[in-house]
Amino acid sequence: MRTALVTGSAKGIGRAILLALAREGYQVAVHYRSSEGLAEATRREAEALGVRAIKVQADLTDPQEAARLVEEVVFHLGGIGVLVNNVGDYLYKPIEEVSLEEWRWILDTNLTATFLVTQAALPHMMAQGYGRIVNLGYAGAQNLLARPHITPYVIAKTGVILYTKALAKRLAGMNITANVVAPGVAENSVSKPLSEIPMGRLALLEEIAQAVLFFVKDESRYLTGQVLEVAGGWNL
Repeated sequence: MRTALVTGSAKGIGRAILLALAREGYQVAVHYRSSEGLAEATRREAEALGVRAIKVQADLTDPQEAARLVEEVVFHLGGIGVLVNNVGDYLYKPIEEVSLEEWRWILDTNLTATFLVTQAALPHMMAQGYGRIVNLGYAGAQNLLARPHITPYVIAKTGVILYTKALAKRLAGMNITANVVAPGVAENSVSKPLSEIPMGRLALLEEIAQAVLFFVKDESRYLTGQVLEVAGGWNL
């Protein structure tokens, strides 16, 4: 089932992942919330690689919108073999200054959106007897260390890891795997503490995309519930 949905794929890491999948011959769905122009540019770039590419707008914090996204992908591409949950906003602010609205938004865009899209996709994957779910995490989230300036974000990404592990265990006998790719500081990151990275450089978006492809390829079919950090030794 060489069809793939990458959420938040109009730009940044999501775009790099989607184009990497397109280069591997996957029919792809570009998802966006508000960046329609960028989404169309990404769709055309993917299509130029010789695959079918569609774009779909949806607010993934809304259950109905998340379900509609998956249904449109299944309708237009004939199924959903690969799901990459990349969507998630970032907030850098001292914890005592975080508002309730900001708290909810960071958890909703990172954790709840991952849950909603996956729940919508699972019946299709179960019916076809195949699925590859890759969720985007955050390097170091599983270490449970204090991060006073990005607390809601780290809580959400730790939740993504736990949710993924539960999926992996539940779906292991159904030919559906669930894994996490956890980027560190990438070339498009908001904050770039280069001095803290042992390798001394930022992660390239293509390196993150290749980690996603690793879990998607058939050679990794026995790997599930794993967290792969793409971080150059950061947070070790």
